[in-house]
Amino acid sequence: IEAVCAAAAKYEARVKVILETCLLSEEEKLRAVRLSSEAGAAFVKTSTGFSKGGACVEDVALMRRASDELRQAGKESMGVKASGGIRSLAEALKMIEAGADRIGASASVEIMREYLKKA
Repeated sequence: IEAVCAAAAKYEARVKVILETCLLSEEEKLRAVRLSSEAGAAFVKTSTGFSKGGACVEDVALMRRASDELRQAGKESMGVKASGGIRSLAEALKMIEAGADRIGASASVEIMREYLKKA
């Protein structure tokens, strides 16, 4: 991760580290967030969307808390992207409430249509 971040920095690009949170224990998720932060990643993402599970509110909240704790300890602030299985406005809003800075959804057009109907 550190080598990728160093290479990306030469081009002022930001790195997003994708975790398959559905395959990790809580301890492994926390460690992955910490290592990603230490390596200089700009974001951590919940999943590729191709494994046995996608984003869940609990994982997003855990990743947000871990990132915030690192920031309070003087580390670089890191964003959280929720991705995988988000198919409705309600699900997207739950992820944002849990601490997601970004949402990755193949249903983004439908989610926006749903949002505009409510606006």
